[in-house]
Amino acid sequence: MATKEAPPTGRKAPAAPPPLGDIRAGRPYILGSPVTAFLRRTASIVALIVLDLCGLILGLYTALIVRSVVYGEDVLWGALWRVETEWLPFIVLVMLLVFWRAGLYAERDRRAGGGRIVGSMILVGVVALIYGIGTNRTFGTYGLAPTAVVFAILFIGLLRASYDLVTADLLRAFGVRRRAVLVGDGGDVEHLQRALGGGRGGIEYDFLGAVGPSPDGISLPFLGRITDLPQIFTQRDVDELIVAERDFDDRALLEIVDLAHRRGVRVRVAPTTADLLTQRAEYVAGQGVPLFELRPPAFVGTDWLIKRGFDLLVSVLVVVIGLPLWIGIAIAIKVSSRGPVFFRDRRVGLNEREFEMIKFRTMRAGASELQPGLEAANEAEGALFKLREDPRVTRVGAFLRRFSLDEVPQVLNVLRGEMSLVGPRPLPLRDYKLLEDWHRKRYLVLPGMTGLWQIAGRSDLSFDDLVRLDFYYLENWSIWLDISILLRTIPAVVAGRGAY
Repeated sequence: MATKEAPPTGRKAPAAPPPLGDIRAGRPYILGSPVTAFLRRTASIVALIVLDLCGLILGLYTALIVRSVVYGEDVLWGALWRVETEWLPFIVLVMLLVFWRAGLYAERDRRAGGGRIVGSMILVGVVALIYGIGTNRTFGTYGLAPTAVVFAILFIGLLRASYDLVTADLLRAFGVRRRAVLVGDGGDVEHLQRALGGGRGGIEYDFLGAVGPSPDGISLPFLGRITDLPQIFTQRDVDELIVAERDFDDRALLEIVDLAHRRGVRVRVAPTTADLLTQRAEYVAGQGVPLFELRPPAFVGTDWLIKRGFDLLVSVLVVVIGLPLWIGIAIAIKVSSRGPVFFRDRRVGLNEREFEMIKFRTMRAGASELQPGLEAANEAEGALFKLREDPRVTRVGAFLRRFSLDEVPQVLNVLRGEMSLVGPRPLPLRDYKLLEDWHRKRYLVLPGMTGLWQIAGRSDLSFDDLVRLDFYYLENWSIWLDISILLRTIPAVVAGRGAY
């Protein structure tokens, strides 16, 4: 049997790292043991399934009631329920399979949003309709399926939103937090902490400290350098390691990831701009070295038709339904200050061409002439101009800005083909002239009325952060992402986050 060689005389043997446990037994965020973690996860899935079933039943039952009312029939509640229960076993099975595949029962962090609910329920409705036709079922009207889908989306969305609110409140009440350590240089660690905000997925962050080359520029407790990570993991209860990727080469990053994974610690990496660009990369085979072709993110073909059709449909509905509100806002603007109701602002859009973006006027007449004198007070970074207390804004304008009602007339730009409902925000000429070259990729698509800027902090993020959000949107676009952004814009606007 071979013996272990002793270290050379005069040289201290390296300290052995602390013994590793089974990483599968790593303590999850909320509860302490693998068994309780499994039970918590199972309870979450069961609760969501129950809520989805309730939403589906309510949606289908409401559609049957609406059909009876529209056709002037007596609403026979018991008979309707018997008709519904004939369909339920098949529809429930299809819905659960589609929802599971769509990630609607994933962990809280990764769970798909409202846009995926819409797409999934449409698919369930199509499958149910095909099933009904194939089995010679009597519909009475083919409008039943789309009506049931609409009501089911509404009920499921409301029930899931309520579930998220209640569980988020419970998590806060029980003091549940993500214990995170940030890794990187001083400036990047500070930027990461600001960009991450207070929490994610309803769970607040508890930043234990930072790890990096030196404590310079770091306001968090400095825990040590990269080589100290094994001891840090032993001494502290860490859930996540969040790394600023650009501060490390590939080898160093792999070592960090390996160290964390050996301790059962999750690793999340803040990507560089290059990482975002390669998400749409297409592998080119037959080369001695792996090559990836970076495709332009322009919307073409079917993607363009789907996106443009959706833009036109929603914009027409906004104009027709919102007309009384438009009239009320117009009267308030005219009564409160001199000047036109609408303000036409020169912006830069598709292919870096200028267009006039239409908004409700929120400033007094001649406001643009006063901006040069306010440049020194600019509170935004990079190619943006923002003032929380802009003296040019009228009282009515401040209210409109608070709830982003001044942006609503941009649906007219959407109808004219100059903008989209969702996309990178168009910049004023003043801001556009300050852009760096790498920012200009955002002009390969139509600018949007809303986007990831609005739902991820709005005016509170740095300009480079906002551009990276644009890149993420361009590389990961789908019609369901557009729907999700539109749905998430509503609570962001109501809360007034970053709106000024």
